[in-house]
Formats: sequence, structure tokens, C-alpha cells
Amino acid sequence: MTLILLGGAVVGLGLLLLGIVLSTPKVNPAAALAKLDTERSRARHERLTAVSIDPRQVRESASLRRFGGRLRDTIEGLGLDLGSIRRDLSLMDRSLEGHLATTVLMALGGFLTPVVLGTVLSAVNAPFGIGASVIIGIVLALVFAVVPTMTMRSNAADRRRDFRHVVGSFLDLVAMNLSGGRGVPEALQAASSLSDGWGMVRIRDTLLTARLHGVTPWAALGELGDDVGVDELRDMAAALALVAEDGAKVRESLSARASSLRRRELAEVEGKAGQRSQSMLVAQLLLCVGFLIFLVYPALMDVLSQG
Repeated sequence: MTLILLGGAVVGLGLLLLGIVLSTPKVNPAAALAKLDTERSRARHERLTAVSIDPRQVRESASLRRFGGRLRDTIEGLGLDLGSIRRDLSLMDRSLEGHLATTVLMALGGFLTPVVLGTVLSAVNAPFGIGASVIIGIVLALVFAVVPTMTMRSNAADRRRDFRHVVGSFLDLVAMNLSGGRGVPEALQAASSLSDGWGMVRIRDTLLTARLHGVTPWAALGELGDDVGVDELRDMAAALALVAEDGAKVRESLSARASSLRRRELAEVEGKAGQRSQSMLVAQLLLCVGFLIFLVYPALMDVLSQG
């Protein structure tokens, strides 16, 4: 009976998916044009901020990206904001479509594994019910759906902190080039060409793409700051846009912002060092307590045995 029910459920799911694929939903022309404008704006933004995602590098097939694109459209159609996830993925050089598709497939695999195992065990009269396997499958699906996003956010936070450090160095280099008499665009390009780190390469590619598209470099840097979620880069672009014609004020502003960014990084490092010192203190106290218990235990047991 269990196999018959499972087979019927699989057949019904297949027929439902077939109907969804073969059906031709009505398209609203206004909604289609709005969607086209959104896609064009997103493509321009990705080109301008030098987001180049190679499916061969991130191991994303075309079908996986198409599936993720449908999931993205469905989620955005529900009114959910994916901006924070998109910014983290941009730092990791990964696509939102691939991440969504991977998350759904992992959740589906986590759900099906105990269900299939429970079905096989039930078929051989093993003491493992379908209900328990379904509950375990739901729990595993939730865990497998959350783990990719949590891991990605943790890695993106580390890369964002590294990128802020690169931005601070970039500000100092731009200020030095301005002191040498270069203009703002030339100073930005020269400063970005002094390093081959991933953060500086991202800035350099953004400036190059902006020049090819006829966009001012500070506007491109502002969009890059929005894309990766680095406020310092966006503030720098705003300052350059306001005082681009006055090199002295730009130089002073950039130097002040670089100094402020370094003080912030130093404060964060000192805070983390303090937290680690507290953790080491707690570990040492636990070791001392354990050692005292080790010394007192024989005498205490001797007194209790005599009593």
C-alpha cells in the first residue's frame, strides 16, 4: 500500500509539472515591458560594476541558471527583497540565480533522502515509519536550505572587511596622485593600477568599464559601493562628485576619509582582540577549576568514605 501511495504521488507530481510546463500563461504587456526594463537596468549595472560571472568557474550550468532565474522572478514577484543576498553574492563573484537554485536543490535532497530511505525500510518491514521519515526530511530540508546562505554570508563578511581595507589604501593612493598634480580620473586610474589584489582589480575593472560606457568614474564607484555593500566607497564617490573640480579639497577629503576608515578598522581589530582575550581568560579559569577539582577529589572521597 505504501509503494502504491508513493507511486501515485510521484505520478501526480509529474502530471502537475507537465501541465505547468505546457501551459501558456497570459502575459500583460505593461508587466512584460516593466520586466524588460528591469532586466536591462540590472544588466547595465552588472556590466558597469565589473560583475563577470563565469559559469565554468562557479560550476553553474545553463539549466541551473535558468531554474534559478525562475525562482528569482517568483520571489521578487512576491515582493521579497533579495538586495542583501545579492550584495553578498556580488562580493563572492557568484550569481543570485545559481545560489537560489543550489539552495532549493539541497533542500530537496535533504527532504528526499530520509523519505526514500524510510520507504525502502518500510518495504522490507523494518521498524521505521513513513511519518518519522517525513518529519526528519522536513528538518533536514530546512537545515540544508539555511546552511548555504549562512556560509555565504560569513564568507562575504570576511571579504567585505578585506575590501574596506583595500578602499582605505585606495583613498590614500588617490590622494597621493592628486598631490602629484594629476586630475581626478587620472589619479583614480593610476591608484587602481598599483595592485593585483582581487579588491583593487574589481575597482580597476569598474573604472575601465565606466570609461568604455561613457560614465564618470565616481558614478561607477558609487554603483560599485551599492553593489557590494561598502558605504565607504559610496561616500567617496559622493565626495568626488561634489568637488571634482577642486583638487585640493578632494585631496583633503580623501585623506580624512582614509584616516577615519583606518581608525574604524583599528577599533574593530581591538574589539576582536578584547573578545579573544576574554575567551582565553574563561578557558584558563576552567582549567584552574578542573585542576582544583582534580586535587580536592581524592581527599574529599577519603573523608566521605570514613564518614
